[in-house]
Amino acid sequence: MIRVLLADDQSLVRAGFRALLDAQPGIEVAGEAADGEAALRGVRELRPDVVLMDIRMPVLDGLAATRRLTEDSDSADVKVVMLTTFELDEYVFEAIRSGASGFLVKDTEPDELVRAVRAVVEGDALLSPGVTRRLIAEFAARSKEPAAADALSRLTEREREVMALVGIGLSNEEIARRLVVSPLTAKTHVSRTMVKLGARDRAQLVVLAYESGLVRPGWLG
Repeated sequence: MIRVLLADDQSLVRAGFRALLDAQPGIEVAGEAADGEAALRGVRELRPDVVLMDIRMPVLDGLAATRRLTEDSDSADVKVVMLTTFELDEYVFEAIRSGASGFLVKDTEPDELVRAVRAVVEGDALLSPGVTRRLIAEFAARSKEPAAADALSRLTEREREVMALVGIGLSNEEIARRLVVSPLTAKTHVSRTMVKLGARDRAQLVVLAYESGLVRPGWLG
């Protein structure tokens, strides 16, 4: 059973998400929180698998709450999906950098929300279809200049190539077609790259691809 914590200061939003998720097989809403501090308490007390976290909340915002969750070894396995009002929310890239596994706009389709919850539990990054590459490129362009790429020295040439393709938003299946390998081989390369770089999930691998300078905004592979 996948346990979900809903963190949003709008009770109507929480009620809608609860009704949708509780109706799905294998998913249950373990609790709700109206601010970031309450979300942190909820994670400690309820031990959810996934937190749907609004960015803008009172007391403690979603970004700060996410950073505290991902920095705490006791909650490091909890997946966070940020909720935004607009697709081009100025905090989206910072949210992923802070450790979120991805983001969704609040008016997302119900089936996409359900897929999101299941996907992040399986370790996949969740980035809204249709805006992923444009969003990452835009906010990466505003981020700091690429840091020294010392960490990339741990990777093989093929792993660097795979990481770059992850960075532009390709799925394992798309990477497999691009490199003419099987999807399983592509997935293995992605997994090994994440382990070598200490990336929590695919979303952080995307951030590292930009921050190391391996991928630059506008690059299409």
